[in-house]
Amino acid sequence: MTILKRRLLAEFLGTALLVCVVVGSGIAAQQLSPTDIGLQLLENSTATVLGLAVLILVFGPVSGAHFNPVVSVADWCASRRHGTGLTAPELVAYILAQIAGGSLGAVLANVMFERSAIQISTHHRVTPGHLIGEIVATAGLIAVIFALARSHRGGLSAAAVGAYIGAAYWFTSSTSFANPAVTVGRMFSNTFAGIAPASVPPFLIAQFIGAGIGFALVSVLYPNTPAAADDVVVPHPPNGADLP
Repeated sequence: MTILKRRLLAEFLGTALLVCVVVGSGIAAQQLSPTDIGLQLLENSTATVLGLAVLILVFGPVSGAHFNPVVSVADWCASRRHGTGLTAPELVAYILAQIAGGSLGAVLANVMFERSAIQISTHHRVTPGHLIGEIVATAGLIAVIFALARSHRGGLSAAAVGAYIGAAYWFTSSTSFANPAVTVGRMFSNTFAGIAPASVPPFLIAQFIGAGIGFALVSVLYPNTPAAADDVVVPHPPNGADLP
């Protein structure tokens, strides 16, 4: 298997398992705590934090563990003048693998809990506050990831990214989707973690706006950010190189 195919497989599996964790823990939380929404969110966020950290550790050395189109787009933007990070064809392939993986992850969670494999969520989430929450959540995520990469602390990404997402579950009104692939995947599960199709486009727009803000902020704070694109989310072999 070629290096690129291994990277795409890692992005596909990592995003699929991430959405499976998010949706599966949401279903479990509904079943375990049917009358306590706060406890449901605590159960859902705890599983997501731990699952995301493990997935970054497992797949990061192969693909960088982006699992997120806005991270991949930011990586591509950062690398244009330095020849680091993703190329344009790799960017498209990463995004397709992430979206496909996210959709499969929701289906897998549905099946595990003996629900219809493919559902369409009726959970409408769009309010001005939710969209502002998504902008804030995504801006912070991009800033955390690129600040760690630029300061050569990518080894801390599993813990730091997991911790940030866990915190953002609680301090943002949207519960911090901050990921277009996860957003699309969650559309296919009509559960606590789902999102209605009509809410998806505004969420995606807010996420990309947030990513732009976060990238601009970290570029000001760390002017040489593009040189570290190969270390996003965690250090991994540059183009044409294989794992040691």
